Amino acid sequence: MNEENVSKITIRDVAHAAGVSLSSVSRALNGGKNVSARVARDVAAAADRLGYQPDFLARSLRTRTSGLVGCLVSDSANPLNAGIVQAAEARLREAGYLLAVVNTASDPGRERAAAAEFRGRRTDGMLVAPGSNANDKTWRDLAAAGTPVIIVDRDPPEGGADRHWPAVLVDHRGGARAATRYLLGLGHRRIALLTANAGMRPSRERIAGFREEFAAAGIDPAGAEVRIQASPMDFAQADALALLRGKQRPTAIVALGTRILAGVLRAARDLRLSVPADLSVLSVGDTDLAAVHTPAITALRWSMEDVGRAAAELLLQRLRGEGGGVQSTALLPVDLVLRDSCAPPKALS
Repeated sequence: MNEENVSKITIRDVAHAAGVSLSSVSRALNGGKNVSARVARDVAAAADRLGYQPDFLARSLRTRTSGLVGCLVSDSANPLNAGIVQAAEARLREAGYLLAVVNTASDPGRERAAAAEFRGRRTDGMLVAPGSNANDKTWRDLAAAGTPVIIVDRDPPEGGADRHWPAVLVDHRGGARAATRYLLGLGHRRIALLTANAGMRPSRERIAGFREEFAAAGIDPAGAEVRIQASPMDFAQADALALLRGKQRPTAIVALGTRILAGVLRAARDLRLSVPADLSVLSVGDTDLAAVHTPAITALRWSMEDVGRAAAELLLQRLRGEGGGVQSTALLPVDLVLRDSCAPPKALS
């Protein structure tokens, strides 16, 4: 079929080819409710066979929506973000929306510029993971203007004072407590937590849980060392070497499973420290590195896919006008996955 003919294919042609009504085609193509699996399959097959391309401009004029959802993350290449974005994109695509992702590097200026750009393009909604609370007013203004904003694993505007602000959160505090409890149970008393910007909710919650578990166990908190990194992707091997060369070096490290974990493992190798005989290592986030390393790294795991889907569902509820009476905040659990990278410290073996 040539390009000229393809451009003339309409939703009416798809309905005729699939043997269904225009309204059924519309619901099937836009992810609407009350569409049987057979109708959805037949419509998709007919649209593909005919080369049907939806006219987004016409739909925008007809429905007064753009079909576009904006997504702001610090770094989409970070494995702790990539799964979230992919799952959200898949769910929104099923519902007929296009997800546009902007990397902000947690820069408030870039966040504001991206938000203004999306607003100018009449974005239907936004998923945002702010780097700080510097742009709380931006998110409030967007919401006040009628653009639903879902906060993804960050503090809702005004530090969470508004209970009804839609957000998807991860129980990082509970995860940190579980990891710390496990290492303390093995006999470790000098444990270092290496995490990113303490101003952001995930790191702040991890630090709180880490310290709370030392206090709950009645163990000297001097052994709970916290090292803050400006970014989870900027941790240098030299930082880990300096930590492990100290006179009171930790016998166990809990590290964010990005370049921070990689830096720790390289430093341990350079200092000829065996994992876990000389140093126990626990990853925050079950990344590919944690799973394939030898020995396999014990990890805190939460489903990035569940986070992305939950964020997309919260947004779709609001786009359908179902915001009232539904849960505004989802708190997703963190599990401890035991592998081979942790053991009792040598002194207590």
